[in-house]
Amino acid sequence: MDKQITYVDLDGVLVDLIGAVYNKYAPALGDDSFDIGQIIDQDASLFLDAAPLPGAVEAFKALCNAEHLDVYILSTAPWDNPGAWTNKRLWVEKHLGQDAHKRLILSHNKHLCHGDFLIDDRTKNGADKFNGELIQFGNNEFPTWEEVLNYLGANK
Repeated sequence: MDKQITYVDLDGVLVDLIGAVYNKYAPALGDDSFDIGQIIDQDASLFLDAAPLPGAVEAFKALCNAEHLDVYILSTAPWDNPGAWTNKRLWVEKHLGQDAHKRLILSHNKHLCHGDFLIDDRTKNGADKFNGELIQFGNNEFPTWEEVLNYLGANK
Protein backbone atom coordinates (compact mmCIF):
# COMPACT_ATOMS: atom_id res chain seq x y z
CA MET A 1 0.00 0.00 0.00
CA ASP A 2 1.35 3.42 -0.94
CA LYS A 3 1.45 5.85 1.93
CA GLN A 4 -0.48 9.11 1.61
CA ILE A 5 1.84 12.09 1.70
CA THR A 6 0.61 14.49 4.37
CA TYR A 7 1.98 17.97 5.02
CA VAL A 8 1.41 19.83 8.29
CA ASP A 9 1.87 23.60 8.62
CA LEU A 10 3.57 25.09 11.70
CA ASP A 11 2.11 28.55 12.46
CA GLY A 12 -1.44 28.26 13.76
CA VAL A 13 -1.51 24.47 13.30
CA LEU A 14 1.29 23.09 15.46
CA VAL A 15 2.63 26.32 16.97
CA ASP A 16 0.73 28.93 19.01
CA LEU A 17 2.51 31.86 17.41
CA ILE A 18 -0.31 34.31 18.14
CA GLY A 19 -0.08 33.40 21.82
CA ALA A 20 3.68 34.01 21.70
CA VAL A 21 3.09 37.48 20.24
CA TYR A 22 0.59 38.39 22.96
CA ASN A 23 2.77 36.97 25.73
CA LYS A 24 5.77 38.97 24.56
CA TYR A 25 4.23 42.25 23.37
CA ALA A 26 0.87 42.86 25.08
CA PRO A 27 2.38 43.45 28.55
CA ALA A 28 4.82 46.02 27.15
CA LEU A 29 2.31 47.78 24.90
CA GLY A 30 -0.62 47.59 27.28
CA ASP A 31 -3.18 46.65 24.64
CA ASP A 32 -3.64 44.68 21.45
CA SER A 33 -3.31 47.54 18.96
CA PHE A 34 -0.05 46.23 17.50
CA ASP A 35 0.27 44.64 14.05
CA ILE A 36 0.60 40.90 14.71
CA GLY A 37 1.65 40.11 11.14
CA GLN A 38 4.39 42.71 11.19
CA ILE A 39 5.71 41.45 14.52
CA ILE A 40 5.75 37.84 13.26
CA ASP A 41 7.63 38.94 10.14
CA GLN A 42 10.23 40.90 12.11
CA ASP A 43 10.80 39.05 15.40
CA ALA A 44 12.83 35.92 14.72
CA SER A 45 12.87 34.99 18.40
CA LEU A 46 9.11 34.36 18.64
CA PHE A 47 9.49 30.72 17.72
CA LEU A 48 12.00 30.10 20.49
CA ASP A 49 9.38 30.63 23.20
CA ALA A 50 6.20 29.70 21.31
CA ALA A 51 4.21 26.85 22.81
CA PRO A 52 2.62 24.07 20.82
CA LEU A 53 -1.12 24.41 20.27
CA PRO A 54 -3.21 22.13 22.52
CA GLY A 55 -2.92 18.54 21.36
CA ALA A 56 -0.58 19.41 18.48
CA VAL A 57 2.47 17.41 19.55
CA GLU A 58 0.39 14.32 20.32
CA ALA A 59 -1.47 14.73 17.02
CA PHE A 60 1.76 15.00 15.05
CA LYS A 61 3.03 11.82 16.70
CA ALA A 62 -0.25 10.05 15.89
CA LEU A 63 0.03 11.10 12.25
CA CYS A 64 3.62 9.87 12.10
CA ASN A 65 2.61 6.55 13.66
CA ALA A 66 -0.25 5.98 11.22
CA GLU A 67 0.96 3.25 8.87
CA HIS A 68 -0.86 4.74 5.88
CA LEU A 69 0.61 8.27 6.14
CA ASP A 70 3.99 9.73 5.21
CA VAL A 71 4.17 12.99 7.20
CA TYR A 72 6.18 16.17 6.57
CA ILE A 73 6.11 19.69 7.97
CA LEU A 74 5.51 22.35 5.32
CA SER A 75 5.80 25.95 6.44
CA THR A 76 6.80 29.39 5.24
CA ALA A 77 9.07 31.89 6.96
CA PRO A 78 9.51 35.62 6.45
CA TRP A 79 11.97 36.19 3.59
CA ASP A 80 13.57 39.23 5.22
CA ASN A 81 13.99 37.47 8.56
CA PRO A 82 16.45 34.58 8.08
CA GLY A 83 16.62 34.01 11.84
CA ALA A 84 12.99 32.89 11.72
CA TRP A 85 13.99 30.06 9.38
CA THR A 86 16.53 28.76 11.87
CA ASN A 87 14.19 29.18 14.83
CA LYS A 88 11.45 27.19 13.12
CA ARG A 89 13.93 24.36 12.68
CA LEU A 90 14.93 24.61 16.35
CA TRP A 91 11.26 24.62 17.46
CA VAL A 92 10.58 21.46 15.45
CA GLU A 93 13.57 19.69 17.00
CA LYS A 94 12.64 20.79 20.53
CA HIS A 95 8.93 19.92 20.42
CA LEU A 96 8.63 17.17 17.82
CA GLY A 97 11.99 15.47 18.17
CA GLN A 98 12.86 12.34 16.23
CA ASP A 99 9.43 12.08 14.59
CA ALA A 100 10.24 15.24 12.65
CA HIS A 101 13.89 14.50 11.89
CA LYS A 102 14.65 15.79 8.38
CA ARG A 103 10.93 16.25 7.62
CA LEU A 104 10.85 20.07 7.64
CA ILE A 105 10.23 21.83 4.32
CA LEU A 106 10.24 25.64 4.15
CA SER A 107 8.68 27.10 1.00
CA HIS A 108 6.68 30.12 -0.09
CA ASN A 109 5.04 27.95 -2.76
CA LYS A 110 3.19 25.13 -1.00
CA HIS A 111 1.43 24.14 -4.20
CA LEU A 112 4.75 22.91 -5.62
CA CYS A 113 4.85 20.11 -3.04
CA HIS A 114 2.86 17.16 -4.31
CA GLY A 115 0.90 15.09 -1.88
CA ASP A 116 -2.45 13.86 -0.68
CA PHE A 117 -3.18 16.19 2.25
CA LEU A 118 -2.10 19.61 3.48
CA ILE A 119 -3.17 20.59 6.99
CA ASP A 120 -3.02 24.39 7.12
CA ASP A 121 -4.96 27.14 8.86
CA ARG A 122 -4.78 29.50 5.89
CA THR A 123 -4.98 29.43 2.11
CA LYS A 124 -1.92 31.65 1.59
CA ASN A 125 1.42 30.79 -0.02
CA GLY A 126 -0.09 28.32 -2.47
CA ALA A 127 -2.12 26.31 0.03
CA ASP A 128 -5.25 27.15 -1.99
CA LYS A 129 -3.60 25.67 -5.11
CA PHE A 130 -2.31 22.49 -3.44
CA ASN A 131 -2.85 19.50 -5.73
CA GLY A 132 -4.16 17.26 -2.93
CA GLU A 133 -6.81 17.98 -0.32
CA LEU A 134 -6.49 21.06 1.88
CA ILE A 135 -7.65 20.34 5.42
CA GLN A 136 -8.19 23.80 6.84
CA PHE A 137 -7.30 23.54 10.51
CA GLY A 138 -9.41 25.67 12.85
CA ASN A 139 -12.43 25.98 10.56
CA ASN A 140 -15.92 24.63 11.35
CA GLU A 141 -15.19 21.18 9.95
CA PHE A 142 -11.75 20.81 11.58
CA PRO A 143 -11.77 23.05 14.69
CA THR A 144 -9.32 20.88 16.67
CA TRP A 145 -6.81 18.12 16.14
CA GLU A 146 -9.34 15.48 17.14
CA GLU A 147 -11.42 16.08 13.99
CA VAL A 148 -8.31 16.08 11.78
CA LEU A 149 -7.05 12.80 13.24
CA ASN A 150 -10.47 11.16 12.90
CA TYR A 151 -10.76 12.29 9.28
CA LEU A 152 -7.31 10.96 8.39
CA GLY A 153 -7.83 7.71 10.30
CA ALA A 154 -4.94 8.42 12.64
CA ASN A 155 -6.83 8.67 15.93
CA LYS A 156 -6.11 5.66 18.10
